[in-house]
Amino acid sequence: MLLRFHTVDVFTRFRFGGNPLAVVLDADDLTTEQMQKIAREFNYSESSFVLRPSDPSHTAHVRIFTPTVEVPFAGHPNVGTAFVLASAGIGKQADEFIFEETAGLVRARVLRDGNRIDQIRLAAPQRLRIGRAFDAATIAECLSLTTADIVCERHPPRVASVGLPFIIVEIADRRALARAKANIPRFHEILPSDGVDAIYLYCRELDERDGTVDFTARMFAPFDNVPEDPATGSAAAAACALMVSLEGQRSQRFEIAQGIDMGRPSLISIEVTPEAVLIGGACIPVMSGELEV
Repeated sequence: MLLRFHTVDVFTRFRFGGNPLAVVLDADDLTTEQMQKIAREFNYSESSFVLRPSDPSHTAHVRIFTPTVEVPFAGHPNVGTAFVLASAGIGKQADEFIFEETAGLVRARVLRDGNRIDQIRLAAPQRLRIGRAFDAATIAECLSLTTADIVCERHPPRVASVGLPFIIVEIADRRALARAKANIPRFHEILPSDGVDAIYLYCRELDERDGTVDFTARMFAPFDNVPEDPATGSAAAAACALMVSLEGQRSQRFEIAQGIDMGRPSLISIEVTPEAVLIGGACIPVMSGELEV
């Protein structure tokens, strides 16, 4: 069986930046086991598989796999999948898509600059859900930091989700963010827990590499064979929604840098409104080919 695939770099306008994604088309005849093996073969943080939707009014059923597990929703696979389908002119309405996913329906829209695809904007499938808090000392050890490096004034390290849960942690300064690294034994002591297996850390202090953004971030998910993720739309969306809820705001826009410290600079746009949490970003194509199964 031969299947078409495309790879794109997501949340960037520059090839070999952002977060790479493999999109496998016409994947209906693949088993779950085969999809997992293909995702492991690509070995990106995630790969997406496009299948026929159960509801013909929807665009596609999209399944998303890390190298080790299927996930119910993620940001950069949806942005990249919509970009690939729009570039190929696939879909009843080429600039609007509805993807069926385990976390719910994901609605994506293509924003154009003339005939060129400028970026993809999608709505997270769920409203903000806030989970348990973790003490700063425990999370600091997981990140190879000290308790003084963790900011708890606005919120303690806390689980938040708009379709995929993360522990959201504010870091005190840019140097501590750059110094952080996953302490795998400590990760194993507290995670996975309540469906969470990843930590998203962000910092409001910036350096010149971050650009003009609201904050800069990193994300560690060692259980998914993702030591560090270059760009995590679902985590950025959960973090921004958490901030807006704590500040009592109704709507707010954010620009987030990620991947700076690992050499894959990414830019994620988030807009939190009373109706939805929107994730936006640009993409650039990298490779296309056929996959033999």
